[in-house]
Amino acid sequence: MARAATTTDVFNAIAEPRRREIIDLLIDGRQHAVGDLVTTLSLPQPAVSKHLGVLRKVGIVSVTRRGQLRLYRL
Repeated sequence: MARAATTTDVFNAIAEPRRREIIDLLIDGRQHAVGDLVTTLSLPQPAVSKHLGVLRKVGIVSVTRRGQLRLYRL
């Protein structure tokens, strides 16, 4: 059987350890800016944004735009 795409299957999306780290940071229910997550995780901004995009596509996180900021929450 073919494996489901990461962006269509929740279990494949959360199989990535870095995405689980992001979920752990967002568990408090507050909104977090991408820059704050980048600093905490010590990852490049494009990598964090890509992981957040996958989590958003499967419905785990939501995003709110405030000016140039993107705020993510579970």
